[in-house]
Amino acid sequence: MSNIQAYPWEAPISEPAATLAGRFSQLVPELVTKRLTLRAPILADFPAYAEILMGDRAEGLDGPFDREAALLDFSQYVAGWLLRGTGLWAVERRSDEALLGFVLVGMEYSDQEPELGYLFTEAGEGQGYATEAAAAARDFALRDLQLPVLVSCVDPANTRSARLAERLGAHLDVAASDADTQIWRHAPVVSKGPLS
Repeated sequence: MSNIQAYPWEAPISEPAATLAGRFSQLVPELVTKRLTLRAPILADFPAYAEILMGDRAEGLDGPFDREAALLDFSQYVAGWLLRGTGLWAVERRSDEALLGFVLVGMEYSDQEPELGYLFTEAGEGQGYATEAAAAARDFALRDLQLPVLVSCVDPANTRSARLAERLGAHLDVAASDADTQIWRHAPVVSKGPLS
């Protein structure tokens, strides 16, 4: 049985709904770096998101998740664009448009502050893509959206994620951290003015 038969909510949408979804997607800011494009997520990106959250890669994210929980998480961050003006980007390599992972600026239930998150496929790791994408998302959130604060919440066992936060210039907020979660605070970015 194919994924579409097993999970009909993941089936491609038909016109005119696809046209409407495309118009909404065009409102999500596209960020371009030297090697990457951060673009609006589309339904076809969900299997890659689910693969990350349903596998060992999600152990530091309160996972692994089941497929339903992965869809709810994906939907929550995509909806953030409409509800909060922040959300999830799909990260593509510019040279071949390969989907490498996702970065987000969002707030989920119980968050006290906006969070910068990053989830990458195995193929997207070890080449600096996460640092490049997360830096672009951080700069957009702090400079263009003028968020007053941005944190990354990291499982203490996830040393790779903590090192990424350090590479981004974040500092560990020991007072706000606990045994389950480290809070990494991202420094404000010099303003170039608000998003037009």
